[in-house]
Amino acid sequence: MPTQRDTTRALLDTCGRTFAAEAGIGLRDTPQPLYRLLVLACLLSARIRSSVAVAAARDLSESGMRDARSMREATWQERVDSLGRGGYRRYDERTATQLGDGAQLVLDKYGGDLRKMRGEADGDVEHLRRLLQEVQGLGPAGANIFLREVQGIWTEAAPLLDAKALQGAAAVGLPEDARRLARLVDTETLPAFAAALVRVALDKKAAARVQEAASRR
Repeated sequence: MPTQRDTTRALLDTCGRTFAAEAGIGLRDTPQPLYRLLVLACLLSARIRSSVAVAAARDLSESGMRDARSMREATWQERVDSLGRGGYRRYDERTATQLGDGAQLVLDKYGGDLRKMRGEADGDVEHLRRLLQEVQGLGPAGANIFLREVQGIWTEAAPLLDAKALQGAAAVGLPEDARRLARLVDTETLPAFAAALVRVALDKKAAARVQEAASRR
């Protein structure tokens, strides 16, 4: 019978890649990667496959829209075309507008630097969550996605293992309690752990692979 530690190691080995890493974002506490994560969180929060959202985020970055200023300065059509190349066609026109408006807000309020948003929240995660939701296209789900991915460097957000992550924990037989789950890994590993839990929540085959790998340990 696999232990919780066995399952955790199998989970990380099998699915432990953050969505930021999948989108090619080398996440650091600097303006550009934080902004790229914000865009990814906006895209992932729509009712669309995560792989499509990741592909669209990659294309936006590769097309030069890597920070708030370049996103704002791109034309609406350039944003639509980039989203379309990533397969993000169902919501492309609305999302192109939201990305432009959100970039303007980030520039106007924070000078393009989301660390200033963090500073305004001053360690209050609920305040930070509310500030994130002022960005067009980023609702409660998107704010949670951003915080879930950034918690390894914005440690005041940790441990953030939201409802989708807890659903994944249940799928592989781990505790359905955020604090008990968080004790299974260190803070730096929390984003990958959270992402792995979300992946198994979204994919029953992934959950089966994790359980099979855990049973072999």
